[in-house]
Amino acid sequence: MSRFDRYLLSQLLALFGFFSLVLVAVYWVNRAVGLFDQLIGDGQSAVVFLQFSLLTLPNVIRLVLPISAFIGAVYVANRLMSESELVVMQATGFSAFRLARPVWYFGLIVTGMMLVLMHVLVPESRSALAERSEAISQNVSARFLKDGQFIHPSDGITLYIREIAPTGELLDLFLADDRVVEQRALYTAKKAFFARTDAGPKLLMVDGMVQLLGPKGQLSVTRFADFTYDLAGLMAAPALRTRSMAELSTPELLAPTPALMAEVQQTEASMLFEGHDRIAQPFMALSAALIGFSSLLLGAFSRFGLWRQVGVAVLLLLLVQAIATVSTSVGEDVPRGWMLAYVAPVVGIAIGVFELWLTQRPRRVPKLAVLDTVAT
Repeated sequence: MSRFDRYLLSQLLALFGFFSLVLVAVYWVNRAVGLFDQLIGDGQSAVVFLQFSLLTLPNVIRLVLPISAFIGAVYVANRLMSESELVVMQATGFSAFRLARPVWYFGLIVTGMMLVLMHVLVPESRSALAERSEAISQNVSARFLKDGQFIHPSDGITLYIREIAPTGELLDLFLADDRVVEQRALYTAKKAFFARTDAGPKLLMVDGMVQLLGPKGQLSVTRFADFTYDLAGLMAAPALRTRSMAELSTPELLAPTPALMAEVQQTEASMLFEGHDRIAQPFMALSAALIGFSSLLLGAFSRFGLWRQVGVAVLLLLLVQAIATVSTSVGEDVPRGWMLAYVAPVVGIAIGVFELWLTQRPRRVPKLAVLDTVAT
């Protein structure tokens, strides 16, 4: 790699890293606000919030990398053009394709990062996130219990707990069961525990009493040293968790079996498209970098900047993204639609190469400018 290639590649990677950090922080904060309200509002700790935040990062980074590659390429090209560095290199005989060689290296590096994310980190993080979410949803104390408040986990049930100890003990519990018509049951206990058994969740109460109020007003009181209350009526039994298509590995998506399609409830066409999309989507970073860099090479040096070329680059990137969106909506529903997953990256790379070729063509000089030169 020549000195110029190393210099331009270092500039691209430095700005790519900076913009990636900024965009990831923006995306993460945007999602973390809603996640924080949801988890902390359900009684979860800050550790759980941190776990969920870390598990969502791979998918956020996957979305950000192509945008960062595009912004980095545009920024570097604009700065080098404004400082006449690229103009000098072109004057020494460098063609547009030679100038873009470090951009190819840069795009392939980002593509490699996205390949690791798409095939390894994102599926693993989504699987871990789904398992953690299921564990949280089955945590009875987190979903239904709040100390110092009267809560109603089900129709006809009122529950009050004075304090939830750090060990998980429920101190000074009160439970009113009005589900039976014309009969009311009141349970009080100094301590209680939740236990999950094969028959369903149970509430173990210690040192308390049961007061039953009959339809005619008769009251019966029973004291107990320990008592088990069945919570099966309060909570639905957890269903067996099935994986989503995003959690499957790429080999599973590329060779779907009938059992796997039934598990994720997806068609063979949609699973094949998802598998090939994981292969094709990383190359969107390469196409974005090429479009950003080659679009600015179309413009000549100007003291007012290359804002017109920047606008063209943005419009071309939006066009490629629109093609990707249409390909996804169509490719998931038709046989052999997986081939459409490669359309957007190929079109993006072709646009970048075409722009590089376009810069090689001699530009026409307006007649007025020629006359002015002759007169001078």
